Amino acid sequence: MELTLHEQPMTVTRRLAYLALFLAYAQIVFGAVVRITDSGMGCGDHWPKCNGLWFPPLDNTELIIEITHRWIAAALLVATLALAATAYLHRDQPRIGGRGGVLRAASLAAGLWLAPAILGAITVWLELPPLVVVVHLALAMALLAVLAVTVMRAGGFGASAAEREGVAPRAMRAAFAAATLAFVVVILGGFTANIPGAAPACQGFPLCNGAVVTEGTAQTIHWTHRVLAFLLTLHAVGMTAAAWKRESRVMRRAATVLLGVIALQIVIAAVLVSTHLPPALQSLHQAVGTVVWLSAVVVAGIARRGNRGPGDRGERPRTSTSSISTPWTTATPSSTS
Repeated sequence: MELTLHEQPMTVTRRLAYLALFLAYAQIVFGAVVRITDSGMGCGDHWPKCNGLWFPPLDNTELIIEITHRWIAAALLVATLALAATAYLHRDQPRIGGRGGVLRAASLAAGLWLAPAILGAITVWLELPPLVVVVHLALAMALLAVLAVTVMRAGGFGASAAEREGVAPRAMRAAFAAATLAFVVVILGGFTANIPGAAPACQGFPLCNGAVVTEGTAQTIHWTHRVLAFLLTLHAVGMTAAAWKRESRVMRRAATVLLGVIALQIVIAAVLVSTHLPPALQSLHQAVGTVVWLSAVVVAGIARRGNRGPGDRGERPRTSTSSISTPWTTATPSSTS
């Protein structure tokens, strides 16, 4: 089936948004690989160059891992700039320009790329202080969320179906609560991974060393991360059950995916601590945890799109001289438009 002139710009924009989202996810996952393999200083204290070179010889593993992470970041920059430029060129199209449109989210994503990049440079120059690493993770997660919103504004992830089917306000509130909890859990996971001694501080599962009362900062950070993850799981169970009772198909599907990813993450976490934190499982834990955050953002975005008003969908308002709007009616566009 051929695309209409109206559909073509949106289709291109949506594909670029998906590409940028994939690269942002890959950058986060590869950033965890850099941390887990202690490759953060693989390029020395040089940034953006690597050991003083733009294209250094790939002669050791740490350098290859670190420079690959940087190359993914460069590809992400190109993708976000292309996305913003495409949206700008088609800003007069419905759902691309204006409030709630793709352009504003794409522009924010392009701007947000700079913050993790700057923090990445600081991380190298200051030799990887834990707090800066966690802030770097938070900014990368924010960029991932903005790109997910961009995809949804372009009609991806079932957002168009959510607008047609509608979502109840209480479901939207539950979805936003899930996203907030997911973000806090992810950031505390970053602290657990980067604060010395926090990751191995709690052995066994689900309790911390067989107890619910912790001792010391390292155990407290790890245990708090676990407790909030359990709360997120319970919240997701309740939200999914409620969605299956009274929400639309797209909302049920999104909530179910979120719950499934959370369940998978808990299984990985249990195996991870039971096998004394092997690097491969650490990387998998980070990768699936990022999917948990992404899924929570998508659920919240779908709920928001399904709950928003008809005038808040990135379309420029159309006027007509053949009808009059009142507070309880909506003007009908002219038949010649």
